[in-house]
Amino acid sequence: MKVEMTVNGKPVSRDVPDNTLLVEYIRDHLRLTGTHVGCDTSQCGACVVHVDGQAIKSCTMLAATAGGSAVTTIEGLAKSKDELHPMQLAFKENHGLQCGFCTPGMIMTATDMVSRYQDQGKVLSEADIRHELEGNICRCTGYHNIVKSIADAASKMTNS
Repeated sequence: MKVEMTVNGKPVSRDVPDNTLLVEYIRDHLRLTGTHVGCDTSQCGACVVHVDGQAIKSCTMLAATAGGSAVTTIEGLAKSKDELHPMQLAFKENHGLQCGFCTPGMIMTATDMVSRYQDQGKVLSEADIRHELEGNICRCTGYHNIVKSIADAASKMTNS
């Protein structure tokens, strides 16, 4: 089946089996390997991408279901190759990663989280951040620096 969508601002089209997961489409067919597969059961959040502006676990969605959608992966989050997104920069500056495997999913979840709270006129608390991260697993850290990174980025991000 032919699946067409916009990924990171560019139109893409690939012929894939109808049971192809979005994460497979992104990694195997588009060769965008920043989106990770960590558990194959929708438990870890390493595969989070944005579909039409909302964070989703790409291991739970068929590529065909995302057909016609705008998908943003970690590779498309930064404004340019020279300018990191505020969330990416905050993770770097606040040591919000160790091995880095969960980091793309954490960042994609975090940017969605901050946008949703800003849209509602709310300020994220540490408890909010920890609650929102329940679907993302980091096997290396105690989450302290991840939470610190998200809070830091939230103070610098504005919805546009």
